[in-house]
Amino acid sequence: MSAGTASPGLVVTATDPSRSFLSSAATSPDLSADLRDLAYALSSEPSVPYRSIRAIWCADSSPGRPPLRQLLQGAQFVLSSPKPREKSDELKARLEKLREMQERREYAELVKDVAPKEDNTEPFSSYKDQLGFECCGRHLRSGGWHADGNSSFHHQIIQ
Repeated sequence: MSAGTASPGLVVTATDPSRSFLSSAATSPDLSADLRDLAYALSSEPSVPYRSIRAIWCADSSPGRPPLRQLLQGAQFVLSSPKPREKSDELKARLEKLREMQERREYAELVKDVAPKEDNTEPFSSYKDQLGFECCGRHLRSGGWHADGNSSFHHQIIQ
């Protein structure tokens, strides 16, 4: 089994008894030409499809045929990795956007001591800020002046 060939079903590593059996089956007159060719091709492979070795074994009626269990003794299963899934274009775009956002955050963290502070606060952005301004504004509109001409704030400091 070459690396580029896809084989359906169970695949096992070739053992010395299985290679010997396949070599003798390649020259056996009891098998059809197709099975002899298959046995010859598989005899030099590092792994063998179970279905193929079983088909050759079943068709071989020679008296010296070893038990199938003996052919598979010590063989390992050959498991192929699944093909990686392809990411959709939508997912790729989202991942790229998230990667850029993460890079910006990392950069901002890196230069936070050097870069000027960004003022993200809007004036009067909250109800509390508006109330605070209103109270000060009311104080200023009323004049905050006493009859003696001093401001109440100034008057409190002097006293």
